[in-house]
Amino acid sequence: MAGLIKREDIDEVRSRTDIKEVVDGYVTLKSAGIGSFKGLCPFHDERSPSFHIRPQMGYFHCFGCQESGDVIAFLQKMDHSSFSETVEKLAARIGFELHYEDGGSGPRREEVGRRQRLLDAHKIAGEYFREQLLTPAGSTGRRFLAERGFERSAADHFGVGFAPQGWDSLLKHLRGRAFTEEELRLTGMFSGGASVSGQDRIYDRFRGRLIWPIRDIAGDTIGFGARRLFDEDQGPKYLNTPETVLYKKSNVLYGIDLAKRNIARKRQLVVVEGYTDVMACHLAGVDTAVATCGTAFGADHIKVARRLLSDDGSGGEVVFTFDGDSAGQKAALKAFDEDQRFVAQTYVAVEPSGADPCELRQRKGDDAVHSLIRSRRPLFEFAIRSTLAKFDLSTVEGRVQGLRASAPVVAAIRDGSTRTGYSQELAGWLGIADPNEVLRAVNTALKRGPAPTRTAAPGTPTQARTEPAAPTYGRPDPKDPVVRIEREALEVALQQPGLLSTDDWARFSEAEFAVPAYRAVHQAVRAVGDAGTAPAQWLEQVREELPEPLRPLVAELAVTPLPATNADTLRNYCLDIMRRLFEMQITRLKAEKMGALQRMDPGADPAASQQLQRELMELEIRRRNLRGD
Repeated sequence: MAGLIKREDIDEVRSRTDIKEVVDGYVTLKSAGIGSFKGLCPFHDERSPSFHIRPQMGYFHCFGCQESGDVIAFLQKMDHSSFSETVEKLAARIGFELHYEDGGSGPRREEVGRRQRLLDAHKIAGEYFREQLLTPAGSTGRRFLAERGFERSAADHFGVGFAPQGWDSLLKHLRGRAFTEEELRLTGMFSGGASVSGQDRIYDRFRGRLIWPIRDIAGDTIGFGARRLFDEDQGPKYLNTPETVLYKKSNVLYGIDLAKRNIARKRQLVVVEGYTDVMACHLAGVDTAVATCGTAFGADHIKVARRLLSDDGSGGEVVFTFDGDSAGQKAALKAFDEDQRFVAQTYVAVEPSGADPCELRQRKGDDAVHSLIRSRRPLFEFAIRSTLAKFDLSTVEGRVQGLRASAPVVAAIRDGSTRTGYSQELAGWLGIADPNEVLRAVNTALKRGPAPTRTAAPGTPTQARTEPAAPTYGRPDPKDPVVRIEREALEVALQQPGLLSTDDWARFSEAEFAVPAYRAVHQAVRAVGDAGTAPAQWLEQVREELPEPLRPLVAELAVTPLPATNADTLRNYCLDIMRRLFEMQITRLKAEKMGALQRMDPGADPAASQQLQRELMELEIRRRNLRGD
């Protein structure tokens, strides 16, 4: 049986893995100063970025929810994997061979992490489906793609494949790759049933269908979407992987792996309805398009989208595309319920003819897809106008009913200025001369309160302001000048140990910290000693010297951006902070000795009095030397 991974190998994997490269697969990061980056936290819903990483130190910290740790902890939280599984995944990423205690050579096949085994099965299945698309049996699938304007290069780019019509083609293929019955059942690629003999058996879930791989944000295939091709197939037009350990449709967006960098760069997210719509948009140049997989665009999708958009109020847009029929309008109004979880401006683009982006590209070319996106209208406007469309506004009765129905829609707009603006627009759309009449109706609806689903929505401003529980040691008061200097000195010592001279380190070690939490960190630094040439490993040793409640504080101090724009200002800042710490220490010592001198009777012990005066003079000389006087 495999032993534990050797500690030195864990340290090596940690130090050789670039945390920024890993985090970039999940979070859009922006520069936050020299060697520091920030983005929207992947562990809680927020509107302003409070998630910071410092690659040199190998740590992340969220100043909102207080989650922190190294690259191993980050992946464990994101992938819900064990410590060993995560280290093995990172080791494979950098091509590092792990060694195990007690002569172990690593986990055997049956001991490999379940998640990775399922990912491997999906990867192999995806390759199999792509191969089958090129066989004579896959001609129907190739014709389907060609009729919609998709060449082979497009199929290759999106990984489109074909599932043969047999009952066990994929089953045999994966069994031949040594996957167990239990693993195959867990993939969601197979259905179960009883044979003639009464024995349980499994068979291919996807048969005679065109196949799209559904990938997560990191690019791993976690499921499949399948389109019916043959008339004898009595199943649904589209069939997706069911819920599995890997595949949760409520937070999966098809095409996110291809669109994520474009979404972050262009600050735009386009939500379409199907796999071919995503393909058509990307091929037409709208490369920020994604689609949900058999479910409405909901709260979990929004969390993914907001992190990519860096949805912090500094711009960006979300465009929903829907068919012009009643089902499309219903979907758009459903999106309105979720809209205000975004800070970015949200729009709706509806094609009057009812054509989707794929059909538009077929009929009119790439420019028509771009025109559809350019024709977007604010989602608020669409929701209000869709409500008014149900009434005959040429009659007094119709206008009254329209006002009563649309006022709650306007009242649901959280931003006060926007709500007032749309109240005035509504007056014009209704043909009501006095806008105050509409405003009164909106305010009345507002007083009644929004629907429970909206008030309970995660990510609302009220919930976003909820403070995390105070740590055991308490949060020091940042307004206290002593607290501020001690904190800034620890930030410098943990982040830039190489900028401090031997004398600086000696004075830092001798300093006495007043804040209990900072005193504990200072003592941990003293216990570990010199940072040496591996600051990330040194930082981990400092963390291990501390009790568990204080370990996140080390990560927080290690990633807090320092106010410097280049190497020179960084050096000057660090040395100035240390000078202020040392000066504060001298001032404290002077106050203690001055008090002792004042309490002393010089006549009773003249030698002691003279000694204190000499020490006070030496402290003053040290203070002046620090200042350069």
